[in-house]
Amino acid sequence: MFVQLALGTLLLVISVLVAGISFWIMEAALFRMRPWLVRSPHAPKLMFVLCAAATWILLQMTFGVWLWAIAMITLNIFATMEESIYFALVAFTTLGFGDVLLPQEWRLLSGMAAINGLLNIGLVTAVLIESMRQIRVLQREGRS
Repeated sequence: MFVQLALGTLLLVISVLVAGISFWIMEAALFRMRPWLVRSPHAPKLMFVLCAAATWILLQMTFGVWLWAIAMITLNIFATMEESIYFALVAFTTLGFGDVLLPQEWRLLSGMAAINGLLNIGLVTAVLIESMRQIRVLQREGRS
């Protein structure tokens, strides 16, 4: 039980650290683009930022899924990488089909992967909304 909790905690921390670093990089990129973003026309630039942020978020979430999948295949929990990725994706998105389950000695990891997914989805939602809000405020005020 303690090994599962320790490993799950480590994977959570790594995933959240990567998310934090990637958001810091995204924020720095948006900051450098501020003068361009506040100039008219605004709508295409908002669409650009939304699409770029969504792509960035998908990449960050994909990293989290792969992190969990690689950990599970390394522990020989699953026979194939496809099965490991499938389980990690279903757990990370909290979809939880239940058609693929972890062995009893590793089942706590499934809950921790789901917690990681919920946490990351909440973080990316907050960052996406805040990024769009800040850019829109700057555009309305017409300042960089």
